[in-house]
Amino acid sequence: MKMAHLLALLKKELLLEWRMRTALQGMLLYVVSTIFVCYLSFRLKTGAMGVPTWNALFWIILLFVATTAISKSFYQESANRQFYYYFLCNPEEIIFSKIIYNALVVSVLGLLCLAFYLLVMGNPIADLGLFVLNLVVGSVGFSSTLTLVSGITQKAGNSTTLMAILGFPIILPLLLMLIKVSRNAIDGLPWSDSQDELLVLGALNMVVLACSYILFPYLWRS
Repeated sequence: MKMAHLLALLKKELLLEWRMRTALQGMLLYVVSTIFVCYLSFRLKTGAMGVPTWNALFWIILLFVATTAISKSFYQESANRQFYYYFLCNPEEIIFSKIIYNALVVSVLGLLCLAFYLLVMGNPIADLGLFVLNLVVGSVGFSSTLTLVSGITQKAGNSTTLMAILGFPIILPLLLMLIKVSRNAIDGLPWSDSQDELLVLGALNMVVLACSYILFPYLWRS
């Protein structure tokens, strides 16, 4: 895997996104409208929403945002373009460029989502640094998992149902760990209390990245 190829593919992803800014603008509109609808639905007043509900609702919103953003990873790649990439790059470079790009996009969307969520729904977070770190780790986890699943579903005709089915077994333990760490951040507990969960999150991310490195070449050649 050559770093020059990886950087070139990453630049290509950024240029395509910049030329089609409507997709990113649509995601931002989705974030704002979803949070605002939640605000209207709960009719928030001071202390009207419990911390567990506030925490779980944020991660559910972010999960749907990540799924929507990443589901198009391979959808916009035509068969002719994929055939062209086949002769230029290794499959490992293809999948890792998309994972890195999606991680950047989901992290940015997650931070914007958090900022607007705090503005509209209130801020119960005692340790914002731990919460943001957890958010970035979760964004990498969502990106690595859903990008690989998106590549699989692309070979099956871009079925969104199949993407949800394949991604759920990996996303669920990841989501539970993220909710637990963010609850510790909300309660202001020491970072040492979240150390085990953060290590598990890191291990899950490494396992998914290793699976992507090993399995995607076989998927790409098919």
